[in-house]
Amino acid sequence: MKKIERAYKSISKVYDKSITGDNFLLELLQKVSWGFNSHKDHSVKLLEYIPDDFSGKILDIPAGTGVLTYEKYLKLKNSHIICMDYSNEMLEIAKARFRENGISNVEFIQGDVGNIPYEEETFDIVLAMNGFHVFPDKEKAFSETRRVLKNNGYLIGCLYVKGINIITDLFVNCVHVTIGTFTPPFYTKNEIIDKLNREYKELELWNENSVICFRCKKN
Repeated sequence: MKKIERAYKSISKVYDKSITGDNFLLELLQKVSWGFNSHKDHSVKLLEYIPDDFSGKILDIPAGTGVLTYEKYLKLKNSHIICMDYSNEMLEIAKARFRENGISNVEFIQGDVGNIPYEEETFDIVLAMNGFHVFPDKEKAFSETRRVLKNNGYLIGCLYVKGINIITDLFVNCVHVTIGTFTPPFYTKNEIIDKLNREYKELELWNENSVICFRCKKN
């Protein structure tokens, strides 16, 4: 976890631009390495699963800098949102972003997905975008996110899977794994489908190149 903490501390100030493809060169890098121009496109589609009038409790983990969620959270005025991340630096950026946009129904907590400090069946939705490929103990992360999710609550998220695009796999292993922003081992598409089908129901799933996007309901 220390390697991950150091990695996200070092990239926190450039994270937003890198994930959204802020300019032509970054868009080109995203297109070559990931096969799409921006991670924001499929994130917007995922967030559409949450109705704007939703009034339940959401755990956003890892919350990151909020660059992919703040526009949606502006609409979720009746929701109670917990933003949790291991990186204080990322959370501080999210806090500033939400404050500047007048988003006040959000709490922030620094913590480890392997030990989520909430009781069983606390949340109506667990939102886990771009997280599971980072977590060192992925089985524990899945176990904990499921534990705090209410029965018939939804797990919504996306993650990198190996074996779909050789260029993306090379980029992930040569860049992300090296600097510590991704942590092996990684799932294949079939492995993540099998896992979600075993632990959840009503799975909806699609992929944007090597990123699997999903929504499923806790049994």
